[in-house]
Amino acid sequence: MEITEHIDALRREGTRLAEAAARTELSAPVPTCPDWQLTKLLQHIGSVHRWAAAIVSGGAPTPPDEADAQAAVGPLPSDAALLDWYREGHAALVDTLTAAPADLECWTFLSSPSPLAFWARRQAHETAVHRRDADAAAGVPGPVVDTALALDGIDELVSGFTTLGRSKLRSDRPRTLLVRATDGPGSWHLTITREAPVVTTGEGPEPADLTLAGPAHELYLLLWNRLSAQQAGEVKAIGDQSLLALWSETAAVL
Repeated sequence: MEITEHIDALRREGTRLAEAAARTELSAPVPTCPDWQLTKLLQHIGSVHRWAAAIVSGGAPTPPDEADAQAAVGPLPSDAALLDWYREGHAALVDTLTAAPADLECWTFLSSPSPLAFWARRQAHETAVHRRDADAAAGVPGPVVDTALALDGIDELVSGFTTLGRSKLRSDRPRTLLVRATDGPGSWHLTITREAPVVTTGEGPEPADLTLAGPAHELYLLLWNRLSAQQAGEVKAIGDQSLLALWSETAAVL
């Protein structure tokens, strides 16, 4: 996906999140984020949007410390003002990314073609995943995530987050997982050991211990732990089902 496509996705998914929140009580639980209520979800995503916008606009070369992060976010609003506060932060982030120069230099934490590409992509998926959380709080499934965005988000999670040194996805014995989209050009082969997983694109040299195959929009939510295997009705899980449990227990990203 191009930077402009990620920004468009951020705009669209952020608006959908606000729409879901507007028809839901702030005290509503968020089933996809245990122990969270909608209030906490809006505080979290509104804070992340402000934090990211400050990094991009300020060209921060290193991760902001606690004081800088707090200054970027500012005081949390009252419940009555929370939804408007979220909308303001979302709009400001969209504007900041749209206005940022292509040669932007700032801190990032995943491999990317450029810092601007990283932040546009990261915030698009941060928002799309939490839009699903807002829909869950509202008790409705919400619109299906676009196939291109879903494929891109699977790649960010599998090829990016799971390969970090701090990733908790580990196994005492080597195990393999194949993720294959059935509605687009996407497949990822993971080798899970005591070290950070090794990921290659493509089917891999031999059958995996577990293969997850299905439409990108369901794989996206399943792998981001926003959809259970039972809810992902079109995803076929072939092989060692305990690998799916390992994933849900150790690969969660809030």
